Amino acid sequence: MNSHMSAFMDYLDFEKGLSVNTRAAYSRDLGKFFGFIKETQKYNSLDEITKHDIIAFLAWQMDSGAEYSTIARSLSSIKTFYKFLVLDGFIAINPAGDLETPKIKRKLPRVLSVEEVDKLMEVPNVILPLGLRDRAMLELMYGTGIRVSELLSLQVDDINLTAGFLRCFGKGRKERIIPVNQTAIDWVHRYLARSRNLLVKANSERTLFLNSRGRTLSRQGFFKILTGYVQTADIHKDVTPHTLRHSFATHLLENGADLRAVQEMLGHADISTTQIYTHLTRSRLREVYQQFHPRA
Repeated sequence: MNSHMSAFMDYLDFEKGLSVNTRAAYSRDLGKFFGFIKETQKYNSLDEITKHDIIAFLAWQMDSGAEYSTIARSLSSIKTFYKFLVLDGFIAINPAGDLETPKIKRKLPRVLSVEEVDKLMEVPNVILPLGLRDRAMLELMYGTGIRVSELLSLQVDDINLTAGFLRCFGKGRKERIIPVNQTAIDWVHRYLARSRNLLVKANSERTLFLNSRGRTLSRQGFFKILTGYVQTADIHKDVTPHTLRHSFATHLLENGADLRAVQEMLGHADISTTQIYTHLTRSRLREVYQQFHPRA
């Protein structure tokens, strides 16, 4: 089992190009599955596991109170693992082959209003090096819609301040080019001119945004920074780094942006992923209608 899992992790890394966090999620899901099999069955090999064992595991998760999204992700991990085993000739029959992943109704993402974004951006003390860095990060994240992992992995050479574009690598290490608005360009320029040289410790370091020790800022570090600013701005919403990405997409569509263009900027492989934001804009239209139409 360990050798199969090791080979599968290599496959996810080198052939699928998945991130460390995604690979860890696969590993956790499969660990729970095989832990369940070990406790309930006396099998000696993968070949003995059947479709009914997989269904029993999913039913056990449901009885344990797991969210439907968690159960769907578990099945997706199992299906991907068994598909890999068949393709590489480790087993002959895929017990998960004809199991369908349940369609989960997506929750509408929480977004900030334009006014709340403005309040958030004004909080960092830009007189201080770290405050200026934080303002540049927030402006760039909201101005481009990039993921927090993409933001923190940006290199100095990945952003062209003159042309107004940045290059980032998304899921599956897919490269995309995104336009950057002038406001974000100005703040990044100020950060590079006044702050980054005070934070960097080694001339060879090319990561754009650095922590106080001159190293790459962690996701946990960014989340802590954002949470502090949200509280100071007196914004009473659960705001995560992804909220800025959701707000970016929603505000573009509310102002008439093309859905395909937003899809490309977000790096969504399937436009159905982007279409969730159209539900938000329709909700906003209904609110406006109810508020302003004389017969609403």
